[in-house]
Parts: sequence; structure tokens; C-alpha cells
Amino acid sequence: MPAYHSQYTNPPKLVGNMALLPLKTSYKGPAPKEMGDSDIIDEAIYYFKANIFFRNYEIKSEADRTLIYITLYISECLKKLQKCSSRNQGEKEMYTLGISNFPIPGESGFPLNAMYSKPANRAEDDTMRSYLQQLRQETGNRLLDKVFDSQTDKPSKWWLCFAKRKFMDKSLSAPGY
Repeated sequence: MPAYHSQYTNPPKLVGNMALLPLKTSYKGPAPKEMGDSDIIDEAIYYFKANIFFRNYEIKSEADRTLIYITLYISECLKKLQKCSSRNQGEKEMYTLGISNFPIPGESGFPLNAMYSKPANRAEDDTMRSYLQQLRQETGNRLLDKVFDSQTDKPSKWWLCFAKRKFMDKSLSAPGY
């Protein structure tokens, strides 16, 4: 069975070799506003449980690189949410994780430097950093709706059971975290 790939095959803009896709978000950043029903974050959350089992992932478009990054970030979010007992606590963790300092392609701490090209110049570097931060903040926010039950305020074991899995045997966090 092949992995699921992004449906956004013709990205309007690239940053490095990663697609800069429109988002349905209230967070400030370089992503254009999405007016449709879903965006790349919805797609990544929808395919997460199936894609997380793959050790290899064939990149078919630049949007797949964005999908890979979001999938790895969802794994990081689940590791943090595993320790949370309520949505309020989860919101604080997602906010902290979303705005924390993180490496981008081309920097030494980025785990997928072989698949991503580093930004060509300082302006592209700033655009990529702010786009990834925008993705991180919006992904964390949407994941809270999936992980926490609105009636009981308890986390879903059907999401948290994926916290220990590693997509492509990679992790966005440094070893030991």
C-alpha cells in the first residue's frame, strides 16, 4: 500500500523546494488565505494515522515536503499532549511549542536536510521561518480539536497512541526530548 500524497500538486509559490500553500488561519505569516473547505494542514491531519507507519516516503511534489514537515510536527505535538490532562493545559503546550525556536532546512539541527534545499537568500530564509512558524501554530491549534473531547475535556487515546511512532524514522526534536 503506498503512502498518501498531497493533492496540492501545483503550489502557487515555493520557498526553498517546499510549497508555500494557502492556509485557513488567523495566525500572521506569509501564507495566502485559503477560502476553500480544506488546506494542507487538514490534509496532513487526515492522512496522519495512515502515513505515520511509513519508513520511506516518495516525494512526488513540493507540497509533499510541506506534508512531511506537518506530519513530523504532529508527532511532536502528540508527544507534548501525552503529558496533558486537559485541553487548557494542551493549549499552553501547543502555544509554547509553536513559538519555540526551531531549525529550518539548511541548519545543522534540521533532520531532513537531504530532502529539503536551504533558502537561497536572507529574504527566503525569513519567509520560510515565518511560514513554518505559521504552520506550527495552526497545526497545534487544530490538533487540539482532534485530541481533546469537547464534553469530557480528556485526551483521546486513539490519537495519543501514535505519540511514540516516528514517521520515516525521523523526529523534529533533538534526541533525548
